[in-house]
Amino acid sequence: MNSKKPPRRKNLSAMKMLGVQVGTARRAAGFTQRALGERLMVDEETIASIEQGRRPLKRDLAELLDQLLETKGLLSAGVDNLPEIDQFPLYAEQYMAHEREAIALSWYDALVVPGLLQTREYARAVLRERVPAYDEDELATKTEARVARQEILQRKCPPTLSFVVWEPVLYIGFGGEEVRRDQLRRLLECAELPGLSVQFLSRTSTHAGVNGPFTLLETPDYQHLAYTEGQRGSQWVSDPDEVSILARKYAMLRSQAMSPQESKGLLNRLLGDK
Repeated sequence: MNSKKPPRRKNLSAMKMLGVQVGTARRAAGFTQRALGERLMVDEETIASIEQGRRPLKRDLAELLDQLLETKGLLSAGVDNLPEIDQFPLYAEQYMAHEREAIALSWYDALVVPGLLQTREYARAVLRERVPAYDEDELATKTEARVARQEILQRKCPPTLSFVVWEPVLYIGFGGEEVRRDQLRRLLECAELPGLSVQFLSRTSTHAGVNGPFTLLETPDYQHLAYTEGQRGSQWVSDPDEVSILARKYAMLRSQAMSPQESKGLLNRLLGDK
């Protein structure tokens, strides 16, 4: 049995603090984010993500920044001393690293509202259902981490996002009726965002998603990947044939689902607005 522990994820608040230091040093040195990215041969968005605490600063990049910004090893020391918490296993770390940079995401879920669309209270209620249960500190940390992932919706150039969700999810009262209604309103708000579509699969119809939730992802270099979830764990799918199968399933799911406009109408009816 492999007893090797998974990589540890950096504490989010500490990452933000280190990001502020990077931004302060950059401005003091007279660089824009774009100019600094060009000097380091990384994307402007990478610099912005580090400064906002959305992406961890790696040791090798910290060393280059220390030299270029003349911070005398401050940033490298900051990386070395970031507090860490065992928050996500390796496959989830890999997924979230790609999710932060994705140019397109296609997400199918039949169990809960997709994480990128969850309200904080809904996310907390879902995570509270875990068996064995998280302690209160773990619950708070994981809730904030899930909500923090939603920052990609506010990116300067957000990814193209498609969500297909099985209708019964809308009736499950995680956290109670008030939390459910707030979540429905959140879905309606997200459905109005440019480049984002939400579609529901009717609870009375057959569909191509009976084998469980999955996500399709396209990276900035146009690599197509998939991520599947199950009771005993989740996994990356990078084999082109397997990704193709899931892509075809997703295409079928979209054709079987209500249209985006019909889906917004359903949300309005559930909220009693129309």
